[in-house]
Amino acid sequence: MSVTAIKQGNVVNGVDTDALKNIIEQVKDDPAKGLVEFRVKSAWKGQTRSETSIDSYKIGGKEVQRRFKINVDEPLELLGENTAPNPQEYLMTALNACIMVGYVAGAAVNGIALSKVEIETSGQLDLRGFLGLDPNVKPGYESIQYVVRIKGNGTAEQFREIHENVMKTSPNYFNISQPVRLEGKLVVEA
Repeated sequence: MSVTAIKQGNVVNGVDTDALKNIIEQVKDDPAKGLVEFRVKSAWKGQTRSETSIDSYKIGGKEVQRRFKINVDEPLELLGENTAPNPQEYLMTALNACIMVGYVAGAAVNGIALSKVEIETSGQLDLRGFLGLDPNVKPGYESIQYVVRIKGNGTAEQFREIHENVMKTSPNYFNISQPVRLEGKLVVEA
C-alpha cells in the first residue's frame, strides 16, 4: 500500500528524478499512498529546555521507523541556558528546510542543475504578547520575511515558476501562511 521510491539513476541536484516521477504516478494512481503522518513527542528537561523524540512516521498506511532527538532551549536573555536553538528558530528552520526541498526538487524535475540555494528568514516578536502584558499585542509574528537566493542553469522565468509552485505546494509554507486548526487536549496526571 505504501509508496515506493524506485532508484533509477537520472539524478539532478542529488534528486533521482525518475524515482520522483514514479512516486508521483503511484500517488496519482492510489491517493492513499500519498497520506503521510508525522508525530513527535516532547519532554521537559528543566528550566526552558526540552527534548523532542521522533520514533517513526506513516506513509501510505505503513509505519516507518526512524530515530532522532531534537534539543530546544532559550537564549540566556530569555531565561534559558543557550544550549540549543529556541522554538522560533526551529519554526523558521522547518519552513526553510521544507521550501528548500521544493526548490531543489522543482529544479531537478525541470532538468535545472543548481549551484546555490540559500534561504534567509526572520521575524520579530513583541514579548508583551507572550508575557500577557498587553491584550492588544499578538504573542506571535505579524509577518515573517524570507529571501531565497538561487543560482543554476535555469532562466529567471523558470526560477520564478518554481518559486510560485513552491508557495502553492510546500506543506510548511501552507502551515505558516494559512490558519491550521489545532486540537489540544490536556491530561492532568495524579
